[in-house]
Amino acid sequence: MKKILLFTFSLIIVFASLSQGQIDNGDMESWSSNDEPDNWNSFLSANGTWSAFAGDQCEPSSETRPGSNGTKSCRIFSNAVLGTVANGNVTLGRIHMGSTNPTSSDNYNKTVTGNSNFSQALTDKPDSIVYWVKFTPNGGNGNARMKATLHTDYDYRDPEDASSSSAVVATAVDNYPSTQGNWERHSIAFNYSGPATDNAYILVTFTTNEVGGQGNDNDEVLIDDIELIYNSNNIENLISSDDINVSIDNFTNQIYFNSKIDLNGVYKVYNSVGQIVQSGEISNTVCFEKEPGIYFVHLNANNKVYSFEIFKN
Repeated sequence: MKKILLFTFSLIIVFASLSQGQIDNGDMESWSSNDEPDNWNSFLSANGTWSAFAGDQCEPSSETRPGSNGTKSCRIFSNAVLGTVANGNVTLGRIHMGSTNPTSSDNYNKTVTGNSNFSQALTDKPDSIVYWVKFTPNGGNGNARMKATLHTDYDYRDPEDASSSSAVVATAVDNYPSTQGNWERHSIAFNYSGPATDNAYILVTFTTNEVGGQGNDNDEVLIDDIELIYNSNNIENLISSDDINVSIDNFTNQIYFNSKIDLNGVYKVYNSVGQIVQSGEISNTVCFEKEPGIYFVHLNANNKVYSFEIFKN
């Protein structure tokens, strides 16, 4: 699929903009054909012994997530052939179809570092990946799946073999049940447990089923507005402190400021694109009734600026 450039802006304290790497066509708006979204790949661009028998299990949908400024999402769906369910699958890499057994290690998605149509370069280190999904299983109670992996300059494959495991910098995994006919916004943090440290690429895959071959014919996932979120804590002049803690209670919609030292000053809450969504005098608790997502709380107190990240469910 052809490549397009997309950039977003991360939050910074001086109100300037720092561009951070994003996933090309993460909004699923660009389609050169009705088979696969640009920069993404499904079965029709697969390789492997059984790729000639691949069917079309990916298409554009006019149904978009609530509040979207776009007109399209990506629909993937499962397909049962002779009693075997082929899961719906869309990936930034390339699907390899090496076996008719859905759980075989010869079936995987793979970053092809030598081909920009089957790879997504990324050297930045996002904190989380955010996206909207609508999962409708056709009976049963299985889970759909998203997996994102930051990896080195290596042809990483998912599911991993031993060589691929050593190339991992960070992963974000989401196995989620039916969304009950509704769109859901999911925010999944990356786990930077390595063993590698310097990423060069990101592989993201959405599938209709958590495990290959499970699920039912016509399980369906709609996917929209995929975004990488970057933490402002890496920016100069923002500090953290063991003496101060900021947390949120998502049941009561209260932000709590807990401190071992006296805090005299103001707080500001920023969204993921650097807009101030709430501010005021620092107190023990403040009400915070905003949309779900990642927010950054800055405390301007004691001639310092303290930075904290909270997740609003």
